[in-house]
Amino acid sequence: MGHIGNRAVHVAIGVNVEGKKDVLGLWAAQNEGAKFWLQVLTEIQNRGVKDIFIACVDGLKGFPEVIESVYSKAEVQTCIVHMVRASLNYVSWKQRKQVAADLRGIYQAATAADTGLQLEAFARKWDAVCPMVSQTWRRHWAV
Repeated sequence: MGHIGNRAVHVAIGVNVEGKKDVLGLWAAQNEGAKFWLQVLTEIQNRGVKDIFIACVDGLKGFPEVIESVYSKAEVQTCIVHMVRASLNYVSWKQRKQVAADLRGIYQAATAADTGLQLEAFARKWDAVCPMVSQTWRRHWAV
């Protein structure tokens, strides 16, 4: 008899310098961790991906170090969706919708200067309630 269970399927998508997207692979795993991603990145490298310029990841601990060990020149960024979700963990349910709307002003800003202004406006409004949110976003945007 077969066994049915839940497993996550992880996908790696690459975008080349012309903007063409390619699925680099799909991996089913019971758990994900730095060791799992080291195997995935090593496999991708062995299959011919010579360099990664930007890696957009979910914030898994140890993942940036794994990327750097395989692709030392890669710039690692946390995905905006994951940053917003993680930020909302610091606020009450009642405030989540407004905090999410105010964060949108930061990540949709047209210029770095506008990003800084939006981040400062966010901090003035929310630091008394959730200072960890603006601190996290300052580190991410290096403002």
